[in-house]
Formats: sequence, C-alpha cells, structure tokens
Amino acid sequence: MKQRSTLLFIFFVFIQFTFSQTRIIHELNTGWRFQKGSSDEAFQIGFDDSKWEQVSIPHDWAIYGPFDKEIDKQSVAIEQNGEEVASEKTGRTGSLPHIGTAWYRNKFTVPTYEKGKKVILLFEGAMSEPQVYLNGKKVGEWAYGYSYFYFDVSEFIKEGENTLAVHLTNKEFSSRWYPGAGLYRKVSLIVKNKESINQWGTFITTPFISNEVAKVNIKTKVAGDNTHLVTTIYTADGMEVAIEKSTIQFGNEFEQNIKVENPKCWSPENPYLYTAKTQLFIGEILKDEISTRFGIREITYEPNKGFSLNGEVRKFKGVCLHHDLGPLGTAVNKAALKRQLTILKDMGCDAIRSSHNMPSLEQLELCDEMGFLFLAESFDEWAKPKVENGYNRFFDAYAEKDVVNLVQATRNHPSIVMWSAGNEVPDQWGAEGVKRAKWLQNIFHREDPTRPVTVGMDQVQNTMESGFGALLDIPGLNYRLHLYDEAYEKFPQGFILGSETASTVSSRGVYKFPVLQEKMKQYDDFQSSSYDLEACSWSNVPDDDFVLQDDKPWVIGEFVWTGFDYLGEPTPYDESWPSRSSYFGISDLAGLPKDRFYLYRSRWNTKDETLHILPHWNWKGREGETTPVFVYTNYESAELFVNGKSMGIQKKNTTTPQNRYRLMWMDVTYEPGTIKVIAFDKEGKAIAEKEIHTAGKPYKIVLNPDRKIIKADGKDLSFVEVSVVDKNGIPCPTASSQLKFKVKGAGSYRAACNGDATSLEMFHLPTMKLFSGKLVVVVQATNEEGSMVLSVSGKGLISEELVINSKNLE
Repeated sequence: MKQRSTLLFIFFVFIQFTFSQTRIIHELNTGWRFQKGSSDEAFQIGFDDSKWEQVSIPHDWAIYGPFDKEIDKQSVAIEQNGEEVASEKTGRTGSLPHIGTAWYRNKFTVPTYEKGKKVILLFEGAMSEPQVYLNGKKVGEWAYGYSYFYFDVSEFIKEGENTLAVHLTNKEFSSRWYPGAGLYRKVSLIVKNKESINQWGTFITTPFISNEVAKVNIKTKVAGDNTHLVTTIYTADGMEVAIEKSTIQFGNEFEQNIKVENPKCWSPENPYLYTAKTQLFIGEILKDEISTRFGIREITYEPNKGFSLNGEVRKFKGVCLHHDLGPLGTAVNKAALKRQLTILKDMGCDAIRSSHNMPSLEQLELCDEMGFLFLAESFDEWAKPKVENGYNRFFDAYAEKDVVNLVQATRNHPSIVMWSAGNEVPDQWGAEGVKRAKWLQNIFHREDPTRPVTVGMDQVQNTMESGFGALLDIPGLNYRLHLYDEAYEKFPQGFILGSETASTVSSRGVYKFPVLQEKMKQYDDFQSSSYDLEACSWSNVPDDDFVLQDDKPWVIGEFVWTGFDYLGEPTPYDESWPSRSSYFGISDLAGLPKDRFYLYRSRWNTKDETLHILPHWNWKGREGETTPVFVYTNYESAELFVNGKSMGIQKKNTTTPQNRYRLMWMDVTYEPGTIKVIAFDKEGKAIAEKEIHTAGKPYKIVLNPDRKIIKADGKDLSFVEVSVVDKNGIPCPTASSQLKFKVKGAGSYRAACNGDATSLEMFHLPTMKLFSGKLVVVVQATNEEGSMVLSVSGKGLISEELVINSKNLE
C-alpha cells in the first residue's frame, strides 16, 4: 500500500468582529449566563436569567468540583483490562460532578447585519447532547460531545438583539475517563453573503513535489452561480508566490492546480506554512474571502519500509493525549496546549494521538506551527457498548455525520498524517465488526483519499482471525507485544503501528523498595513507584517497546500511553479511594516531568544532552539500606560516586531490555550526602556530569514561570513551578507544606495542581499542598496591559513574589 498527501489546514482566524468586508466571524466568548439543572423552559425569550452565573466560553462546569467518591461509582468488569469479575470502581471519571443537565444563554447583536445574509452558528465541542435554540426556536441538536458541528440559522437570526440558548445533558456511565461538561470549546457566528465559500468547503493537497516545484491542488465548494474564484498563495513571511483565476465550475466546486516554485516542505523539524487566500467574485464584486494556512509535504506508507515523510523514512515518536488540561479541566486554552507541546518537544516527541476523541482546532493549529505529526481519532466506541450510555446510543444515526465533520473540518492540517476510526472497540469480534470497520474506513477515504486509516486494536488474535485487522490501511496494536511478529506475518500491510504502548504507571518523586518489576502493584499510600518498573496486567514498561522499535524495521513507531496524566482512570487504584486521576503520564497532571520523561528523552531527543539521576537522595531512616540508583542518559556509560566513593562504571548492554536503555547500580547503600554521575562518550572520555544532594529542612519558596510576559487578552496563562529549597538552595524533594497563593494587579489566580492523584484539594482554590516538593500555580491575564504580582507563602517558609507582565502582543 502506498498513500501520498501533502496537506494544509483551513485556518479559522477567529477575531471578535470582522475578517473582511465580505464575512464577519463573531466569536461568542463573553456575555454568557450559566445554570446547572435548569428547567426545560429556560430558553424562552422572556426568561429571567439575571441570577444565573456569568461565565465565559470555553467553560467546563464540572472542574470546580468537589471531588466525590459517589460520582459515577460503578460496579463493572473492564473487559479491555482483562477483568472477568465486576468490582466497585471509583474515580473512573475523575470523581468530579459532570453528570447532569445545564443551560447556557447568550444575548448578542450581530455587527453590521443585513437581511439576506447567510448566517452559520458553529460549535467546536459541546459536552454533551446539545440542543440549540435561537430566539426561542429550536435550530438543531447533536449527540457526540467531541464533534464539531454547525447550523444554518439564517431564518432564525434577526437585526438587533438575539438570544442563543444551549441545553446540555451528561448522563452517568457515558465515559471511561473525565469527559468534562459544558461549552468547553469555542462557539462562533459566521455572517456572509449567500454567494460564498461553503463551511469547511476547501480541500488542499500537494500531489506532486520536487525540489524545483510543487503542485498545489485546491478544491473549493461554493454556493452561487456565475461566480469565479481567485486564489493567491503567500509564503510564511507574506510574499506572493502564485495566483490563479478559475471560471469553470463543476457542480458546486472549483478545482485549481497552482504551481509553487522552490517549495519549502513542512516537517516536524521545519514546520513551514504557506497561506492561500481564496476570493469568490461575481463579475468584479468580491462576495467572499477566506485565508487558509497550509504545508507542503508528502507522506507514504510502504510494506517493509514503513512511514516516510518527504521521502525520508522515520518512526513515530508519539504520545497519546486525553483532552483535559489537568487543573483547567476540558475548557480549551491555547496557552495550556502550547505548554504541553513545548514540554513534549523538549522530550523529543514528534507525534500526537488524540485519545480517544476528535482534537480541538487549537491543538491542530499548534501542531502545524510547532511541528508534530498527528493521528486524529474519532471514537472510543461503535455500536457495541463499553459503557452503558456511551457512543453506542448514537452510532447508527451519527457515525457518518461525525466522521464527515471531523475530516472536512481538519483535513487541511499538514500535521495530520493518519485517521483513526476507533479505539479498542468491542466490535473487533465477529463479522458485523468487520463490516463496520470497512464502512467507516470507506467514509474516511471518500472525504479524504490522501491519508490512511487505522484502529487501535487490543483483541489482536481475534482481528487476525476475522479479517478485521487485514482490511485496515494501518494495523494498530494496543500493547500485545507478544503478538507483533505473528501479526506482521498474517496481516498483508507489511508493517505494524504501536497505536498504544507502555501504560507504565508511576507517581512523580515517589520511590518504592525493593526495586522490582511489578504488574498491578498497589501500596498503602495509593502511589506507584517512579523507578519506572511497574505496569498494568495488560501492559509493559517502556524498554520492552524500545526493543521492538529498534530491532523491527517494520514497526513504524509508537504512541505511548500517555504524555500527561489525566483526570479519571486511576489504574491500578480504580478500586481505591481517594484516587481520581491517572498514573500513566510521562509528566504528571500539573505538567511536571516524572523520571520517565528523561528515559524517553534520552532516546527521542537526539540534539540535546540528557543526564538524569533517580531517586532523590533524602532517605532519613534508610541509612545503610540498599537504595538502587538509575541514570537515564543518551550516553552509553557512566560512573557513579556516593560521597566521593566510586560505585563503578556501568555500560548499556543487551542482557535485559532495562540494561540496554538504562544505567543501573542496584546495590548502592544509602548514606546522606552527595551522589554524582560522570558520563563518558564512545571513546571513554568524561563528557558530562551531574550531582544531587541531601537537602536540609525546607526554608524558602522558589518560583519559576514558563513565561514572564504574556498577552493581555483575558485568556493567556503563565504556569509557575513552585518548589522549596533549604538554606543552601538545595531542593527539598519530600516537602509537603501547605501553601497559599495571592495575585494582585493585571491578572488573576486561575488554578493550582501538585500532580498527586490522591489529592482532593480543589484546583481553583488559592491553597494547595506540595507533592514531592513541587506544585504548579496558573495565573491568567486580564484584558488590560500591566503587571501582576504572584505571592506564595507557607508556614515556616520564606515567602516569594513574582512579577509577570501582560502586554498587547502581536
């Protein structure tokens, strides 16, 4: 099989009022009233909502808690985890109050509205089962909380004030993780002429690329007769490189082939983006105009060779991401998404899988800009249920519509290199499931012939026997490492994708003894060991995947479960309370790297040095006891010293997967002081060193922001890492002080998170305990330029202040 495409994305420039004289895009982000559990009459025009809560969109009503063991408590056997006997599960959906109904209402006036205009109401995500009313009349409904959808509301809109109302319903037992609740993505109103470019009506590919020239193919669907189309292509710095006028229309579609000379190709290493400005005319009158950023790139998938980008073979160094943003919940925030991607970029990650849902448009825009390959996933469930009130209720009526909207809204993003039709669906069994897989794949191919389709398969043996795995463009295996070779032999594609790998569990800064490989290991404190040797019954530690990725050329990459911890699914403590978020992340819920981050970084980041020591060296009461020391590094060997005494040189070798990728001193005896590691290059020359020290008592708070200057737009965020040091400035890795936060000036306190999966402290309250010596405070800009001052204090500690400036940045 060989598939080619080079894509761009439809770039929605959502500004508050005007995009051009021909269309207005009005982002409805302010002026909302919200009420949970309101009556069905709440949408009526005369309804008094003055006592409802005032909110801005995006909004997640459930993230404000409180955490409650009884929320969505289930007695269930999770088939995907190999369970056969039902047991009580708590925290499976985050123990946050997302279940119930709610209303959102917004009164707005459309700028410069004229009768006869075409008006589109666009939702990028509404959790869930939205019913939409405009001026007291129902304009439509949808089902899937992750889907983008829109309605033509031309007949409902009016001059002057309009009232928009949205009713949402979140049922219990409808998700396997925290889904969030509310209008958690953007809502926009698009006002344009009747003669206009269709919503998501542009599809751009580059079917031919050489060093000298690229062919840019643009298909544009329009409404209106006797029109012509002019498309101009610009470089990233705004220089015009090509222009073409088209007068021939095939049905409602124009097709243009435009020559771009000396093209710059898009890749993770060089994410170069062009812009296509498309203008629709009748005679000399401009009727519509959109601008679309895009990238020129070619993807291929070939037997025994695997994945190639722009002619170069490469493997996916990817992670899976759920859609919540930790302490911010599911409400989309571009600054928070960019911080995640910046952390992943430093790790050397180059690919993202949206798990198990349709990604936000902001995430895709950032992946285009920052250079990430993207596997865009649609569903966690088809017709057969995993949970009682899951997507199975909507599959027959909505699956095709949801796939069409996913593809049409996002198919021009150069970052997307693959679609996923589902994840671990129970439909993997039997003939009906094979038919559904083929039906869905055909829809993806119809809407986008340029990209392949996969499904994350966990029942690999069944898919080998039924033909399910053979019909997919790309066979994606979730775990099941022992079946990789057999699947490669039996499947016809000639390659295997690790669509979900590892599921190693750990708690940042927590270490357990003795140091052993364990499955489903539980401890009294409900934490998992950060020695990175503990996994689930169905999964494995990272090194086992590394072996396959390195030794099997037909394994085309992996997507690790997961890049960050997420709310819900607290395996292996899903029967324990309190435990309300996952342990799978390479970084914790606050975005703080765990030790495992550096293990992946030592393999994936080929440009920068990695030299990381674990565990910490504060072990009062363990004096004289064996305390193994691991080093994660991109160097092949190193020597360890404890208080100046050599513990010997370790060199990576192939005796075990762990010895191949880690340097391990298993018989070190703990004594307070200093441990130091000196790394050697291939010639045995000392090239780098690092040391950690035993800390004294916590003395002073230290603040380290990701950014000191943010945009004064009312949305931008700064994430401030908070830690504690002793009198000598040595970090205190076991500090657990209760801290308090205050923000004054041109900003506000937004949230805090310490990464502790067992903490029941609410994120939005201005106090929290340190966990393993750290936490993160999030502050938010106002719409005014100025300075904000964050103050952090704690009993018995020297407090600290930090100034962050808000500016009107371009």
